[in-house]
Amino acid sequence: MIFFATSALYMNDIIEQEALNAGGSDIRSVSGGVEFSGDLATAYRFCLWSRTSTRLLLGLFQDDDILSADELYESSVMIPWENWINPEMTFSITETVKNCSYLQNSHFGAIRLKDAIVDRIREKFEDQRPVVDKENSDVVFHLHVDGDQVSWYVDFSGRGLHKRGYRMEQTDAVLSEYLAASVLYRTEWRRTLENSETVPLLLDPFCGSGTLAIEAALWASDQAPGLVTARKFGFFHLPVHDPDLWDDMVDEAVARAEIGCKRDIKIHAWDNDRKALAIAKENAKLAKVDQFITFELKDFTKITAEDVPEEIGYVVTDPPYGIRTTTDQPLEMLYRVMGRQFNSLFGGWNIAILCGQQELLSYVDMKPDRTNTVNNGGIPCQIAHYYVFTNDERQAMIERAIQKKAERLAQPLSDGAQMAYNRLKKNIERIVPLMEKQGVTCYRIYDADMPEYSAAIDVYENKYISFQEYAPPSTIDTDDALKRLKELIDATERATLIDRDMIFVKQRTHQKGESQYEKLGQNDKFYLVNENGARYMVNFSDYLDTGLFLDHRPIRAEIAKMVEGKRFLNLFCYTGSATVQAAKGGALSTVSVDASSTYLDWAVKNMELNGYTEMNHFFYKSDCIEYLYDTYDRYDVIFCDPPTYSNSKGRDSFDVDRDQVKLIKACMMHLDPKGTLIFSCNYRKFKIDEQLCEEYDVQDITARTIGDDFARDQKIHYCFLIKHRAVVKVAPPKATRKLVLKK
Repeated sequence: MIFFATSALYMNDIIEQEALNAGGSDIRSVSGGVEFSGDLATAYRFCLWSRTSTRLLLGLFQDDDILSADELYESSVMIPWENWINPEMTFSITETVKNCSYLQNSHFGAIRLKDAIVDRIREKFEDQRPVVDKENSDVVFHLHVDGDQVSWYVDFSGRGLHKRGYRMEQTDAVLSEYLAASVLYRTEWRRTLENSETVPLLLDPFCGSGTLAIEAALWASDQAPGLVTARKFGFFHLPVHDPDLWDDMVDEAVARAEIGCKRDIKIHAWDNDRKALAIAKENAKLAKVDQFITFELKDFTKITAEDVPEEIGYVVTDPPYGIRTTTDQPLEMLYRVMGRQFNSLFGGWNIAILCGQQELLSYVDMKPDRTNTVNNGGIPCQIAHYYVFTNDERQAMIERAIQKKAERLAQPLSDGAQMAYNRLKKNIERIVPLMEKQGVTCYRIYDADMPEYSAAIDVYENKYISFQEYAPPSTIDTDDALKRLKELIDATERATLIDRDMIFVKQRTHQKGESQYEKLGQNDKFYLVNENGARYMVNFSDYLDTGLFLDHRPIRAEIAKMVEGKRFLNLFCYTGSATVQAAKGGALSTVSVDASSTYLDWAVKNMELNGYTEMNHFFYKSDCIEYLYDTYDRYDVIFCDPPTYSNSKGRDSFDVDRDQVKLIKACMMHLDPKGTLIFSCNYRKFKIDEQLCEEYDVQDITARTIGDDFARDQKIHYCFLIKHRAVVKVAPPKATRKLVLKK
């Protein structure tokens, strides 16, 4: 007999193991599930013990060469359906259709199969026919069409295997039984359970309706999921059913449960919602596992060491992630607090967190040992697995790191590294006192000062180093380039005394167009830094730049001084750092425009981080030049910092030197007659066009916008204040398209 166990995404490997445990052979994953061979006892065991499959089908026939709906009918009518159904029985049909040109409507295939079954039964039973009952049929047949290949099945399991029957009520965020079981399968808790005589302690601090805790209790007590509540399996109505053999399988499962229920099982389920806890308790009673679970009303963000079980165990949880539920506090804050609680109170514990927004996991501030992908009702989710070190383990790691660092620092620097070290120390002795005097905590200490060591080195908060190596010329030998890079890193660690783990190295190459927005990594690790009384999120590893252009620090400070009570527009806004300073300076309103959703979302978060969430701050995803021509609002202060070059999809390429007149004139159409345009760019050969100087009042303020840490490179950027020469009436451009408000 050949069986097909249906599977949700990312679960085939689990179901393969379940088929093997049931006694299956010739097991293989196919699209949509797992196929295996086995006898009737194998099928019974699978129905009783599968925790993750949703349905078990018994294969009947297969045809690899069906090219039309008529051929589908002709092949179907030849199958001896009278062996499975008679006129007194009801039946229904389910179908899956893929890559089939002759079945544009998959339901039409089910209709043709229904016609074939009815016609066949009429022929065999003197014109009597069974009735189709979609809601409560005795037998369910399944039609699977994949191109020219057609397979016919009978539903062996009947009602979904994943529906245990204990969930009479549920909370707003539903975690299905089979998904909860698959999460548990991926955890260290399950591995320990199967390889130990004792049952490891489990805690779910966000238990909701209790599904994770209940599934864990069933697993720990060795209870067959198929026997949790009385159920009517599909095979009860099939002619292959052997009641005596089935009774033997049930007796075997009951005997296992009797032994399993005697185990010392400790499962803790917490939630801060009384209603959710009441539902969870009732569900646990219906599942007959309430004696194994301790339900408590607790707010995980406020627990203390006294609340944590003395026995070290495992946390498996599905906290809110904002897709199907809302919370009283920002989710970022919830995950930050979760991380602090785990790190401070759960030393020695293994943690598994299911989350549908991967970026939220970055706020936990722990590095996962591994991750798994699952699908929760169409939502791609990550299971992140962590181990929390004990204080002793952390101390031992610190001591090993100190020893390793001491051994490394004890080694003499090479001649090249020593030369780089001397230059860095000289720069630090000059720059750091100036930065401290100005209250600056993020600054540059080196920028290719020595051509053979070509990199930019920035210090953030005296804790982190952003080390951007400029790509060496093709004439430089690769080994020599790597040697010089290592020497400069060695020198940086010695000169700054910042741990090597906090020196983030990237190679900087010339970026054009869309490539400037591409993500380089997937760490999603953000750090908070300070500038001029505001805080910003920076990322040292995932993007070409960190999210904060340090050379624009003086420009941002000027913006903060000139926008009080004024309307501010930030074009090519990047991560919104200038917008934050405008809000801090008391701008009446701000508008931030960028073509990248990634950076625009980052800008929103930077504003939220500083408490600027009012309705007068707007963010638009748009090509900035198109925005200027498609809108007609006026602004008192405009900050325009375009890229040197861009070849974004959907429009002609942009070159700041070539297109400066067009861009600046478009900006001036939106500038109040008494307003100011701050125009900045990083093109090293940039010169303001004479036509602009004749038409507008243009003031070059580059010198005063270059900080002391960039003083050795006067071409790091150019900056101009541009105003209308006189108070004149400026006709706004005609709006041609309505913009979509992002937030």
